[in-house]
Amino acid sequence: MTEISAPLPNAVDARSATVRDFAQSELFERTFKEGMALVEETAAYLDGEGRRDSKLLSRQAALAYAAESMTLTTRLMQIASWLLVQRAVREGDMEPSAACAPRYRLAPRPVPATPTSLDLPIALIEYLVRAEKLHDRIVHLDRRMFVDAAADSAANPVQSQLDRLAAAFGR
Repeated sequence: MTEISAPLPNAVDARSATVRDFAQSELFERTFKEGMALVEETAAYLDGEGRRDSKLLSRQAALAYAAESMTLTTRLMQIASWLLVQRAVREGDMEPSAACAPRYRLAPRPVPATPTSLDLPIALIEYLVRAEKLHDRIVHLDRRMFVDAAADSAANPVQSQLDRLAAAFGR
């Protein structure tokens, strides 16, 4: 007897329902607004005041500023991408089952290294902290929706066997 390696239909249905429910929730609405506002605020800072701030830094601090702003921009784009996938589900532009694909998962943030410079502008540090906190919250949501939901359905061996039987008999 061969083992089924693909997710069982009921597990996929459960994850899809979780994704759909989340996309329709007030929590998603608040998180989406917060995330997009942070992207806009950060872009305005980096293009305006941040650019002026970086010109006042020493060479070493300017290099640290460039590295940290790249990290910040990358993190915010990952957050925005995840949020836009959820919004596509909400608006019916994407099936919840498609949003369950691994390519749409948000990777945990690596453990932060020590700051590359103590001379970074406080505004940049504040944006970095806000982005890290939002990223961590979204990773938590992502894990609850996809990893924990899959583990919960796999944790019940009886339900697992019933799901396999239903899959085998096309129900």
